Amino acid sequence: MNRCTKAFLYKDNLKYNLEQIRNYVNPNVKLCLAVKADAYGHNAVLTSRIAEELGYEYLAVASVDEGIELRENNISKANILMLSLATPEEMTDFFKYHITPLVFSEEYIKCLSDEADVYYSGDEKFDVFLAVDTGMGRIGTYPSDAGKEAKLIQASKHLRLAGMCTHLAVSDSISDEDQKYTYEQFKAFKEAVENVKAEGIDPGICSCEASAGLLNNPEVQMGMVRPGIIAYGYYPDQITKDYLQSKGFNIDLKPCLSLETKVVAIRRFPAGKSASYGRTWTCKKETDIAVLPIGYADGLLRRFSPGLKVTINGKNYPVVGRICMDQCMVDIGKDNPDVKLWDRVVIFGPKESGAINTADDLAKLGKTISYEVLTSLKRVEKIIK
Repeated sequence: MNRCTKAFLYKDNLKYNLEQIRNYVNPNVKLCLAVKADAYGHNAVLTSRIAEELGYEYLAVASVDEGIELRENNISKANILMLSLATPEEMTDFFKYHITPLVFSEEYIKCLSDEADVYYSGDEKFDVFLAVDTGMGRIGTYPSDAGKEAKLIQASKHLRLAGMCTHLAVSDSISDEDQKYTYEQFKAFKEAVENVKAEGIDPGICSCEASAGLLNNPEVQMGMVRPGIIAYGYYPDQITKDYLQSKGFNIDLKPCLSLETKVVAIRRFPAGKSASYGRTWTCKKETDIAVLPIGYADGLLRRFSPGLKVTINGKNYPVVGRICMDQCMVDIGKDNPDVKLWDRVVIFGPKESGAINTADDLAKLGKTISYEVLTSLKRVEKIIK
């Protein structure tokens, strides 16, 4: 692709973060890197290759297609864990591409078991993880039913219980109330695990922590942790670097992705001329406007303007008017010698990219979180730096 709007993956930063996480977890705890949603916008294939090199045992996806993409791009060493549910017509691909599913409920387990009976002709066993709802209210069996559903898995000719997992709903909050809820979830999950053991069944690898829980509640580590956003250089919501340091924990993270484009036009605007849809901005005095070929279809969300500034040759300049689907306009001031046609523009990124902004800065403008900013880069090519 020759389009000048691109994202650059800083491989050394990603490796640094992944190694930091490895050092942060307890010995013998397995690591499952979340690479769903194109590795939070960082390119799932490139990211998964690096994680495999560093010995990450699992990769987490959100759909069968995401798992297939990894397998078809020679991601073969790591186990792939799918964190969402599939429909019956997708289930054969679990077996074909060696994707480990989450399961729960009698209907779902029976459906997957029936599909496995059709696919396998011998005594092969296929690993599944039992999902437990301890308070997220999304998917999973209730703790009181965990033993019963584990028995259903055990009774299947071709399914084998390889693990159990749950998801913490408010572990990224520092409020006393939310922290209490997190520990209640942890207690409920341990009860679910004990209910499975009470049936004489090995629960396998038990996992309840993603990024926030790993940083804020390290004492609840079990057999595996599932880091996501911290691998890509950002702290989860209220679990900031300053907050962690105040608790005596010091984990340094480096953003891994820069979003960049180029100046494709510079236009003289007379006083009173407006820019973009809705005429929400009108220049008060004569100025020059740089046009950039990047818009909300590239992840530069419409609500970032007004307020967004982009970096050109080490200086920040404001985006003016509404961000369009494919373009936006920047006020660079009249006769500015520091901005020329075809100059590189950095929207956000790590320090070494020359960016002044991070994805967190954009998230604050849009009253959202860095996760949404990063996963919005669907149309943008990702290149290893």
